[in-house]
Amino acid sequence: MAEISSILGLMITLLVFSWAVSICNSLEDSVFDDNNGSFFTVSSFRYPKSEVRPYDTRYIRVDLPPWFSSLNVAMESDVDITAKSISKISKSLLPVICFRDGSPPLPDASTNALEGLELGRLFNGSFEGAEDIEIAEQCYPMQKNISLRLTNEQISPGAWYVGLFNGIGVTRTQGKMIVRSSAFSFSANISVEGCKTATMWGPSCNQTIYPLSCSRFDNQTGSVVSCSDSYPSSCLTGVETKTYALDVDGIAEQLVIMASNVKVDSNESYLMCYARFGAIATETLHDYAGDIHKAPLVINKPKVGRWYIVASLSGRENRLVQDTKSSSKVCFSMNVKVLGCPVGKAGPNCGQQIYMLQAVMRRGSLTPFESYYLPVDDAPPSGSSTDFPLEPIFSNVSAIPELDTSTWTYFLMNIPQGGAGGHIHFRLTSDSTIQYEVYLRFGGLPTLDDRDYYYANQTSASRSMFFSLYNSSQEKVDFYILYAREGTWSLGLRKLSDTTATTASKGPPTLVSLSLERCPKRCSSHGNCRYAFDASGLTSYSFCSCDRTHGGFDCGIEIVSHQGYIVQSIALIASNAAALLPAYWALRQREYAEWVLFTSSGISSALYHACDVGIWCVLNYNVLQFMDFWLSFMAVIGTFVYLSTADEAVKRTIHTVVAILTALLALTKATRASNIIIVLAIGSLGLLIGFLVEFVTKYRSYCGSAGFSLNMLDRPRAVKEWFSNLIKTLKKRFRWVFVTAGLVAFTMAAISFKVETSSSYWIWHSIWHFTIYTSSFFFLCSKIKIVNNENQTLNGADNYELTRQDSLPRH
Repeated sequence: MAEISSILGLMITLLVFSWAVSICNSLEDSVFDDNNGSFFTVSSFRYPKSEVRPYDTRYIRVDLPPWFSSLNVAMESDVDITAKSISKISKSLLPVICFRDGSPPLPDASTNALEGLELGRLFNGSFEGAEDIEIAEQCYPMQKNISLRLTNEQISPGAWYVGLFNGIGVTRTQGKMIVRSSAFSFSANISVEGCKTATMWGPSCNQTIYPLSCSRFDNQTGSVVSCSDSYPSSCLTGVETKTYALDVDGIAEQLVIMASNVKVDSNESYLMCYARFGAIATETLHDYAGDIHKAPLVINKPKVGRWYIVASLSGRENRLVQDTKSSSKVCFSMNVKVLGCPVGKAGPNCGQQIYMLQAVMRRGSLTPFESYYLPVDDAPPSGSSTDFPLEPIFSNVSAIPELDTSTWTYFLMNIPQGGAGGHIHFRLTSDSTIQYEVYLRFGGLPTLDDRDYYYANQTSASRSMFFSLYNSSQEKVDFYILYAREGTWSLGLRKLSDTTATTASKGPPTLVSLSLERCPKRCSSHGNCRYAFDASGLTSYSFCSCDRTHGGFDCGIEIVSHQGYIVQSIALIASNAAALLPAYWALRQREYAEWVLFTSSGISSALYHACDVGIWCVLNYNVLQFMDFWLSFMAVIGTFVYLSTADEAVKRTIHTVVAILTALLALTKATRASNIIIVLAIGSLGLLIGFLVEFVTKYRSYCGSAGFSLNMLDRPRAVKEWFSNLIKTLKKRFRWVFVTAGLVAFTMAAISFKVETSSSYWIWHSIWHFTIYTSSFFFLCSKIKIVNNENQTLNGADNYELTRQDSLPRH
């Protein structure tokens, strides 16, 4: 009985243990399912393996909806860069990846931006904290594997861009005669996750968002949107927080956040409020903060969109004090007001004007989204005028002495969806000193302290890499906002209070020109404006393709001076005169096929380079390029074939086959470096075939002669004798001094071809012209022409003489 009792006890213990394990597993599974059930995949894209050629760019756009929770990017490439090798690679050759919110990144928009770009560290794949959020809009060296996760606490909804650059710098857009650097390939998986429940948000969709009940009231003095908590009273204890969401639908003057019916149980209690645009605010990540127990939190000129408001008992500096004491409790009611002006009015007391600008598409524009902007009432049907005067607009505006000694006027313009690859061009011109300052802001009205870009005078302007200032003076303001993000932009003109302004208004008008252009300054008249689409096809972006002597984003940087351009052009064209050397020798030896080949090769190369440097194109560029490479390949291989002693029938066959092969090489990637190896291989094969044909012919005659013995004992002696005769024949057939000189010149040509780069192409390619034609000349001179006479000791001479004698008439 004792044994039975012990067995039953053991069985009961096992059952209880298994039951406990099953409960734990079920609880774990339920938690896992609940976590997965709180969010869903909004979108998922896979970009297949793509190649980024040297000096090329690829953009990827990702759209983040308001309810997204996280963005996940996984990218693979064949780039193999280590932290130690970064400093050894020039920026013009370094593969780079950049991130930017709202519009495509542009790391080399200016020389200052390029010099300030730090690429000394690799991307670590995560962003945490306020400092790393700023780094998220910068650039990093491309790596073999990149994994990125950003949450809705770190970035705002909207468009987000990834840019891939195979080399950055002023030479990225420069026209190049040849490119020797390598391409890299990449593939990417991008997914966006969102929260299923509208009232839940955060990275894990576990933060409750409390709605605000709003009502709107309009009158002649403006509009007021009053919002309050759906619950009459909310209470916070200890480290608790409460998050609210509010949508600002239009241009507003103020956003006022206050607390009413506040009840506290301690005099040391604080009711902190953190406000942030587009993302949940925290103590470390917020746009505005204040103790709304003491005074309302006022946000002037709030941006249009969703604002998140977080209420907590205290700031970080007081949290530690509270944690050591008993938890205090604060009850309150959240109230928010959005104050706006009547239509067409803005500013304090709604005493300033605001104008909506209408986009007028440019006639005959081949690039998308090119337009200029005019006030709605002033837009002419014909679209003949692209600017408008300021004096009639400011005549209706008066300054508010108690607030400012200047007057403001605002203009609203809209960048359409997909147009983030364009540039805002602002120009202000007058015959007298300009008395205006310019401020721009995206999503809200600009102020002196809150703006994205500004121009006050020649010494005070924005320093952003996306702000490009051109030829501004006291009578002219001219700048671009590069790759302006799509949406509503506000332009504020601040007229300075000056006694000269009144007299100036009676003179020539001050004209404003505002437009959306594809390429700044039309590529400065040194290039062509082109456009492409990002990988998703949702956004078109423009870029300049500059000429040979200029570079930079707008082709405004002179890389090669005019004198240097003349020297380079002369060197590339005149160096082809070296083709006269082999052509002269071929003509002297009455080798007319080789004479035509070398002469036409030198002429076609000179014409091609004259077109390539922009002097004169006698034919289409592609035709000239094909002729240059094809005849150059033929000239090299023709030299090998000339050195062989095969008869004319064999040579004609080899030339025909070679012409077909070299034509295919010239048509398919003619500039690739491996072509020189292929050409040398074909030439060597042609020379070998010529010698083999001669060898087989003589071997047959030797085998058929009476002196040939099939005795196995005599065969080694015969082979030794044949090899000795071969050495003697080679010594007598070539002038080895010229062969050595030809090999030296050819080695110099190979070295110059190997060390060619985009910047040093002109000098090394000129040396290539001279040395390759000189080597051909030496090789042609090295061949001793066979003279068939009785004194000739070369093999085959006696047979030829006997045949000639047999052909004479007999008497």
